[in-house]
Amino acid sequence: MALPTMDLPSYELEIPSNKKKIKIRPFLVKEEKVLLLALESDDERNIKDAVYNLLKTCILSRLKVENLSTFDLEYIFLNIRAISVGEVVEILITCQDDEETKVKYTLNLTDIKVIFPEGHTNKIMLTDTTGVIMKYPSFDDFVEGQFSNKQYNEDSVIKIIAGSIDQIFQGEEVYDQSTTTKKEFLQFVENLTKDQLEKIQEFFESAPRLEHTFNITNPNTGVESEYSLRGLQSFFG
Repeated sequence: MALPTMDLPSYELEIPSNKKKIKIRPFLVKEEKVLLLALESDDERNIKDAVYNLLKTCILSRLKVENLSTFDLEYIFLNIRAISVGEVVEILITCQDDEETKVKYTLNLTDIKVIFPEGHTNKIMLTDTTGVIMKYPSFDDFVEGQFSNKQYNEDSVIKIIAGSIDQIFQGEEVYDQSTTTKKEFLQFVENLTKDQLEKIQEFFESAPRLEHTFNITNPNTGVESEYSLRGLQSFFG
């Protein structure tokens, strides 16, 4: 006799970047196991495949995961994790005033939102006539940043920057993926001055991000301090 099948609940979620509504479901035990095994293997390809497959199966709406921005992916993964394992996590915080007292902070993952910093723009002028239009890092960068143990050096950072350039423009001329190779984008970045590179880096530093701000009172001194957690990894520390 066939065993009963379980009906999975679904939840509505709004994608931060475009405000579109999607349906998500919790991940199954077997799906979590595949991800954990991939993480233990430390194999980059296995990890990417496991994260991609988990997102594709848990997002019930038609959606190209590989086209989502990194902060959208972080937000969706965080909420899938919340409905799968539990919305509440405990984080150990070190008090700022004495830098030694530890306090437990109870965090509800559903309270975490994507913050859109004021003044953020993807159009960056490098000279009076030359500039770039940026796009957010890819799905591969999301996986490497959140799930792998890959160490970033100057070369890998430059590659991420080059891979995040959507267009280069100079006057009326526009250079994009239809006219420019990845190698040419990389060479363009390598030939920038330090000041020009820092202008592009500001795009990443001011990009939308997961953030949660809260106050903690040191039980030993009575001093209250404000804390901000940023990025997916911060919410599971």
